Amino acid sequence: MAVAQKKAASKEQIFSWEGTDKAGKRVKGEMRAGGEAQVNAMLRRQGIKVSRVKKQRMSVGSKITEKDIALFTRQLATMMRSGVPLLQAFDIVAKGHSNPAVTKLLFDIKGDVETGSSLTNAFRKFPLYFDALFCNLVQAGEQAGILDTLLDRLATYKEKILAVKAKIKSAMFYPTAVIIAAFVITAVIMIFVIPAFKDLFQNFGADLPAPTVFVMNLSDFFVSYWWAIFGSIFGSIYGFFEAKKRSRAMQVAFDRFLLRAPIFGEIVRKATISRWTRTLATMFAAGVPLVEALDSVAGASGNAVYHDATKKIQAEVSTGTSLTVSMQNSEVFPNMVLQMVSIGEESGALDSMLSKVADFYEEEVDTAVESLSSLMEPIIMVVLGTLIGGLVVAMYLPIFKMGQAV
Repeated sequence: MAVAQKKAASKEQIFSWEGTDKAGKRVKGEMRAGGEAQVNAMLRRQGIKVSRVKKQRMSVGSKITEKDIALFTRQLATMMRSGVPLLQAFDIVAKGHSNPAVTKLLFDIKGDVETGSSLTNAFRKFPLYFDALFCNLVQAGEQAGILDTLLDRLATYKEKILAVKAKIKSAMFYPTAVIIAAFVITAVIMIFVIPAFKDLFQNFGADLPAPTVFVMNLSDFFVSYWWAIFGSIFGSIYGFFEAKKRSRAMQVAFDRFLLRAPIFGEIVRKATISRWTRTLATMFAAGVPLVEALDSVAGASGNAVYHDATKKIQAEVSTGTSLTVSMQNSEVFPNMVLQMVSIGEESGALDSMLSKVADFYEEEVDTAVESLSSLMEPIIMVVLGTLIGGLVVAMYLPIFKMGQAV
C-alpha cells in the first residue's frame, strides 16, 4: 500500500489553473495532482469554475543547502507572525524561491498538509533537509499553538549556526588555498623550469653546489613520477574522506585530532561548544524534555567527540543525575560553561544561561578568526618565501660561482 502511494506521488505534477469562484471573482493558483482531470475535480469540490489548467515544467534545480532551509524557515515564520495562513505561506515562499528544487520540496510538503497530514509529519518525510531537531521544535509548536514563535526561534538558531560555520570555513579557506597554490607552483617549477637550468649546467665544467644537485635530482623525480605524486595525493585525500565517512572510529579519531590541533583546534572547540549550547537552549526553551532534547543536541553537535559525550550525558540525566554533574563527568566542557549551567539549573533559567554561553563563544570564535587571519598572513609569506626563494637560490648558485671564477 505504501509503495503504491509512493509511486502515485512520484507521478504527480504541478498544474497552474485559472477560474472563477462562487462570487464570480477571478481566481488562480497552483496545485499538485496526478492529472488535469484530478485538478478539475478538486477545484469543482471547492466551488471553483475552471477556465484553464496548464501543467508546469519543473527543472531539477541545484542542490538544496542549509542556507535554503534557513531562509525558508525565516520566511515561513515571518508570514505566519503576520497572520498569513500556513498553506498560503507555503505557496508564496515556493513560488518566490529561485531554486526549483526548493520549490518542488515545498509543494510536496504543502500537498501533504493539504491532504490532512500534520506539518511535523510532512517535514519528517524529508529527513535529508529537516533533521530531528527541526521536526521536534515544529511538533512542540503545533502542540502548544505557538508554531509562529518556534519557527522564528528555529530560524534564528539556524542563522546563528550557519554564521559560525561560515566563520570556520573562512578561517580554513585561506591557508588551504595558499597551500594548494604553493604545491602547484612548486610542481610547475620542478617539471618545467628546473629541467631548462639542467640543460644549461651540463657544460658547466665544475662540480655543482650541493643544493643545486639536490633540487635537480628532486626535479628528475617529479618529471619521471609526476603521475604517481599527483595520483597518490588526490587518492589519499579521497581515501581519507571516504574512510571518515564510512568508519566511525576514523571519524572520532579525526575529530579528536581536530580539537587538539594547534591554532585551529581552539577555534573548532569554541564553535562546537557554541553550537551545542545554542541547540540545547533552543530545544529547552521550546519545552522539549531535557533527555529528548539531548538526543537532538548530540546529532547537531557536529563533532564525534561531543556526540559521544552528549550520549553519555543523556544516559546519566535519564537516571536522575543533574545536567551540570553529567557535563562535568564528560570532561569536554570548560569550567565557565559548567558554572553557567549550574546557575541556570539552580535559578530555573537554564535556557537563558545556555543562550548567554552560546553568545559568548560565538564572539570568541569571531575574535579567534580575526586573530588567526592576521597571524596566518606573515607565516604563509615566510613559508612561501622560503620555499620558492630556496629553489631560485639553489638554481642560481652555479651562476654566482661562475661569476666569481671569472
